[in-house]
Amino acid sequence: MSILSGKKILLGISAGIAAYKTASLVRAFIKAGADVKVVMTPASKEFITPLTLSTLSKHPVHSTFTNPDDDNETWNNHVELGLWADLFIIAPATANTLSKMANGTSDNLLMATYLSAKCPVYFAPAMDLDMYKHPSTLESFKVLQSFGNIIIPATSGELASGLIGEGRMAEPEDILSFIENDILEKSPLRGKKVLITAGPTYEALDPVRFIGNHSSGKMGFEIAKAAANLGAEVILISGPTHEKITHSYVQVIPVTSAEEMYNAAHRYFKDMDVAILAAAVSDYKPKFASTEKIKKKEKTLSLELEKTKDILASLGAIKENQFLVGFALETNNEIENAKGKLKAKNLNLIVLNSLKDKGAGFKSNTNKVTLIDNQGTLTTYDLKSKEDVAVDILNVIIKQLHA
Repeated sequence: MSILSGKKILLGISAGIAAYKTASLVRAFIKAGADVKVVMTPASKEFITPLTLSTLSKHPVHSTFTNPDDDNETWNNHVELGLWADLFIIAPATANTLSKMANGTSDNLLMATYLSAKCPVYFAPAMDLDMYKHPSTLESFKVLQSFGNIIIPATSGELASGLIGEGRMAEPEDILSFIENDILEKSPLRGKKVLITAGPTYEALDPVRFIGNHSSGKMGFEIAKAAANLGAEVILISGPTHEKITHSYVQVIPVTSAEEMYNAAHRYFKDMDVAILAAAVSDYKPKFASTEKIKKKEKTLSLELEKTKDILASLGAIKENQFLVGFALETNNEIENAKGKLKAKNLNLIVLNSLKDKGAGFKSNTNKVTLIDNQGTLTTYDLKSKEDVAVDILNVIIKQLHA
């Protein structure tokens, strides 16, 4: 499994002979499970064609601010490209491009995209021996690393000039390994096992009908994705949902009913470091489910319901060193009710949602949460995307794990 699985990688290519290796580099990233887009300097197209890279990446390759071949001269938005990426890798990075990066010279699409990027940036130098050792190049390395950019060291070998020495771009497989190892070393959840529940549960009335709720499962899936991106091995127990996840660090266990979710949670919990129960589990189920479809004969239908097993409380009762997180969806006395649930179920942290907050709750791409820990500390966040909320929750967990 690669930590790059599910990552969005932007590959920037500048004009060096080592650009021919980027075809193999794109393939390596895709084989690792990444989604790859390519942006090139205009001069780099003399060394490898955009058609080759577009075919391999399955995305259009961009090298200019507009597409002159289009009747409307479509604009290639460097800001969107920069913000799209989880990782930005510039390979080969020539002395010219490195100097522009160090000095903020935005004279082509690649440079404008680099200046817009908010993600980690890796650069793989490639140039001749004398250029690699020149004081201006060494200063560029120093400046870029002070920006937080990460150098993938060049290797020694035969260079395009015929000289033998340092300046040869790292091989594609070595670039891939370098980035994987760098991410893993910096991953705060590396080596941790995280259990997450997500989505609704369906409790059968008969072979056709069920009792359920409106949970989409999106919040739990975003937490699973974020935890995996932070290096965790994730077991995701999911009720019926349309959400999908393909991260190689995430194992999805599909279930339907509260009983099935209870059994799955208990099967894996003992081996976990963290458990985050984000599922909207049905509180009640029909006491007697019909084996045949219930016919519509009367004006009213009475159902006898019984409580389902409380998964969160049952895990809280048996937890040892696990960090246990629950969710509370409230409509009144929110803080008081959430604190009561936190204590009663022996949780380390509870995530409070209020249905009174516009844009929060079920079937929404956004959420507004308050986190309450078992010391009574409250942290309230503004309305955010569920992707960002997942990161907020995990950051609090990580902080407490390392306290």
